[in-house]
Amino acid sequence: MHLPSSKHCRKLHESTMADPVLHPDTTNPLHHHQTQPLKEIAIDYTPEACSHCPNSNTITLTFDHRGGARWRTTTRFHYGTFSSLIQCPKGNTNGLNFNLYLSSLEGEKSQDEIDFEFLGKDRTIVQTNYFSGGNGNKEKIHHLGFDASDGFHEYVIKWSYDVIEWLIDGKVVRREEKKEGKGFPQKPMFLYASIWDASCIDNGRWAGKYDGSDAPYVCLYKDIHVPTSTAVK
Repeated sequence: MHLPSSKHCRKLHESTMADPVLHPDTTNPLHHHQTQPLKEIAIDYTPEACSHCPNSNTITLTFDHRGGARWRTTTRFHYGTFSSLIQCPKGNTNGLNFNLYLSSLEGEKSQDEIDFEFLGKDRTIVQTNYFSGGNGNKEKIHHLGFDASDGFHEYVIKWSYDVIEWLIDGKVVRREEKKEGKGFPQKPMFLYASIWDASCIDNGRWAGKYDGSDAPYVCLYKDIHVPTSTAVK
């Protein structure tokens, strides 16, 4: 779940360029695609709450009185490795959701999706999930062993036609294999990230109830890499 209130969703797009130096991915034999620093992004809403610094390959998302913001890649990708260093917001983040995820199209009822989701009520855990044809309910909670706001940590999604791996700081925390007769993400997908008020989900039991006493809340992304060779034109 990544959609904030529709009143905030002004479809605005901005592009910026980044250093094109290649960063080869050799950590897993499932993925032989080269990854590259993210060259451009689109901002789906509240562009003034999202900044992209090309030289340092960093993106900042802010949640405050304006609401949150969401960025995505400008192209879809069909398999490969996606990574970012992330430092989550500090303070009382109850009610907020901040994330990194793949989706064939945000808001589409039949979307494929692969998620990392941070729940503001407890920054020492992260939730992973995946969807196929709009069917999810495959959530798992992972205990990080640290507060995700204390510093940068690496989050990686490795996705092939029959395997998904989620990695944190180089360690595989979850692996799912395609099973006969079961849905599995196969549509080309964008890389997304957002910060939004998720208080309404399950009456606040999922991410907590938004307090806002420490706003503005800033989520930082840096060293973002995508598998350019699998980009779908």
